[in-house]
Amino acid sequence: MSAVTPLVVAVLLASWTGIPFQHRSPLQRHEASRMSMACLYAIEAYGPNAENLARIVDEGLDEVDRVDRLMSHYNAASDVSRVNREAGRHPVTVDAELFDFIAEAMRYNRDSAGAFDITVGPLMKAWGFFRGDGRLPSEEEIASARGHVGGAHVTLDHGARTIAFDAPGVEIDLGGIAKGYAVDRVVALFRQRGVVAALISAGGSTIYGLGAPPGRAGWDVELQDPIASGKTALTVQLKNRALSVSGRSEKSFEAGGVTYSHIMDPRTCRPVQRMLSVAVLAPTGTAGDALDNAFFVLGPNESGVYLRRLPDTEVMFFLPSTPRTWTLVRQP
Repeated sequence: MSAVTPLVVAVLLASWTGIPFQHRSPLQRHEASRMSMACLYAIEAYGPNAENLARIVDEGLDEVDRVDRLMSHYNAASDVSRVNREAGRHPVTVDAELFDFIAEAMRYNRDSAGAFDITVGPLMKAWGFFRGDGRLPSEEEIASARGHVGGAHVTLDHGARTIAFDAPGVEIDLGGIAKGYAVDRVVALFRQRGVVAALISAGGSTIYGLGAPPGRAGWDVELQDPIASGKTALTVQLKNRALSVSGRSEKSFEAGGVTYSHIMDPRTCRPVQRMLSVAVLAPTGTAGDALDNAFFVLGPNESGVYLRRLPDTEVMFFLPSTPRTWTLVRQP
C-alpha cells in the first residue's frame, strides 16, 4: 500500500475521572504498534485481563498483516497483483473475501459517480506517485492512462467469483480503501474477543474508536491543521465510529508554482485542486476510507446529493482561503 503521512496527530488519553464504568474488575490497558500496509498501525485497548489483552492485540495486528498480503498491489505475490497481471487476458477467480471487498469498492465507485475509483493505478504511475514522490507527465502519458481508468473496465461475475478487465493495462489499486477494511477487521476481532474499548489507527489516516476509555464519553482525537502541521485544527470524539482523513500533504509535489497532490480526479485524470484535506466521520473504517477520497474529489458543492444517501456520515472540508489560511465547511 502507498505510504501515508499521519494526518491525525494526537489522541488525548484520559485518566480516571470518577465517571462510573460498569465492569467487574479494573480494566487493564495495553498498547502496541506495527508497520503494515506501509504505515504504522497503532492500537490502544482496554480489557479485564492484561495477558489476554496483549495476545488479542497481537492477533489484531496479525490480521492487518493478513489483509496486506491479500490486497497489496505492491506485493507481487498478493491476489490483487495476480488479478492485475492476468485479468486483462482472462477472468481470474479469487476467494470470496477479496471478491466481496472489490464488489463493495465498485459500489462506492458507482454511488460516487466515479469520484472514488480503484482503477486509478495507471494514473498514479503516470503522475509518478507509484513508489515515487510525483512528477508532471506528458499529455500523451495522461491520454494513455485515461484509456485504462474507470469502473466500466472491470467486470465482476458474482456466480463464478471472477474478475476480468476489458483490456491489458487496466489494474486495480485498493490503497484508497484497504486500510479502513483492515481496521474494521481488527474491530470485529476485538468485539468477538470481548475487548471493552480500543482505538485502532491506520497511520493516522483512518482511526476507529471502539467503545470509550475509562472515565470518558469517547476517544478524543485531534485533527492536524492542514497548513500548519504543528497546530490542531479541531478535536473530534469517536465512540463506535471511524474517522478517515485525506489530504494533499500526504504526498504531493510542486511544479510551476502549482501543488499537485496524489489524490486523483478519475474524471479529469489529474490531481484534485483547490482542496487541502477532507475528514469523514463514518460508521466503519471501510466507508470512511472510501468516502474521504470521494469527497476530496467531489468537494462541498458536488457532495450534497451523495451525502444525503449516507446516514451517520459527516464530512469536513478544509479549503484554502489564502496561502496561509483555510476555511472549514462541515456537512451536513
